[in-house]
Amino acid sequence: MDMRRQYFGTDGIRGRAGYFPITPDFALHLAHVVGRMLHRNEERPAVLIGKDTRISGHMLESALVSGFNSSGVDVVLLGTLPTPGVAYLTRALRASLGVVISASHNTFEDNGIKFFSAKGTKLPYVWEVAVEQMLLDEPHWVPAIALGKTQLLEDAAGRYIEFCKSTCDHAFTLRGLKIVVDAGHGAAYQIAPMVFHELGAEVVAIGCAPDGMNINQGAGAAHPELLATTVSGCGADFGIALDGDADRLLVVDAAGRLYNGDELLYLIVADRLEHDESIAGAVGTLMTNMAVERAFGVLDVDFMRTKVGDRYVLEELSRRGWTFGGEGSGHLLILDRHSTGDGLVNALQILQACVRTGRTLSQWLLPVQLYPQALLNVHWSPDRDWRSNALLARVQAQVEAELGSTGRVLVRHSGTEPLLHVMVEAQDGDQASRCAERLVTAARDG
Repeated sequence: MDMRRQYFGTDGIRGRAGYFPITPDFALHLAHVVGRMLHRNEERPAVLIGKDTRISGHMLESALVSGFNSSGVDVVLLGTLPTPGVAYLTRALRASLGVVISASHNTFEDNGIKFFSAKGTKLPYVWEVAVEQMLLDEPHWVPAIALGKTQLLEDAAGRYIEFCKSTCDHAFTLRGLKIVVDAGHGAAYQIAPMVFHELGAEVVAIGCAPDGMNINQGAGAAHPELLATTVSGCGADFGIALDGDADRLLVVDAAGRLYNGDELLYLIVADRLEHDESIAGAVGTLMTNMAVERAFGVLDVDFMRTKVGDRYVLEELSRRGWTFGGEGSGHLLILDRHSTGDGLVNALQILQACVRTGRTLSQWLLPVQLYPQALLNVHWSPDRDWRSNALLARVQAQVEAELGSTGRVLVRHSGTEPLLHVMVEAQDGDQASRCAERLVTAARDG
């Protein structure tokens, strides 16, 4: 079997809405096929479907419903719900599968379809390959007597809110704190303010007025500038920014300083160690800042790097039996709290660490002084192998020798665009920029 996938990327099937494969007819065919696969193992499969706030969500939802029903699968509609909310309810309601209609942090013109297993985890590569194989077959429409039914789950949001709160200590309260919440006009626009309000915080909500087209636009984790200025402007204690499907998170402190996923991962692990938990290791990616790796070393926590993408972080955690991992973008995994990245659950873990100890974010993060990263892109056609560029290899060896143990170099091909990414990290920002320029010139000339 050819293991290359035509439609599935690192996070489901994604593309421009109204263009193949993000069209109603493809969504119908896809759901029909997935429904047939579920029937191999179960008599009466049931599937949950949740979506973000994109205008194309309804179109895809109704097509998916038709596809599942036509293969004899029951559907429960969750309405607008964060991706991790769908993962949680799939597990809690013992459904066969969870489906999310979202293109996460992309603009509203895009949309995507991704699947969760009955356990609330991403499905394996081989499953995606098998689905693609079956897409080549003719559909097998079931007769009327065997059709699936569809119902709406009342209070999906309320159930997920209770789950988020249950991941904290019972006594935990946010009373007396003012928190700005920015949902990026995405899936958590109703839920996120409620979670913090129900725990006692005074909530200032921004980015919570979706119109189908403003998701991730000038708000949320993709554009945290708005959050930082709002926090400073209204004298809040914290700011929480989520992305369109609320699986990633960035946090701002009272001074308006922004903390990224690398820093938040360190804080979560450091907090658990103070609870006398033994933690073997944590997982980041090739992009994780070197300062974090060093700070973990001081705590005697092993640190492993994977390729960029939360899927790879999750695979590495599962392989090692570890709990904590994340990316600078704010996609964090705390596997004893949830099976997938959850912006709200992770925000509560961070707030709980600050409230419990009375420490600010900057006090928690004193051991982590992030190294400056110089990031440059070179236009690079996908069929050219950068590894065979002798000049680039020579300059890279020179730069690495110059930086020694105080920095590092990363050259990688973009997975999504015809670009070569060059990243240099060093304790001195100017040095990092100079070295990155040298590498880009060598790539072009070599």
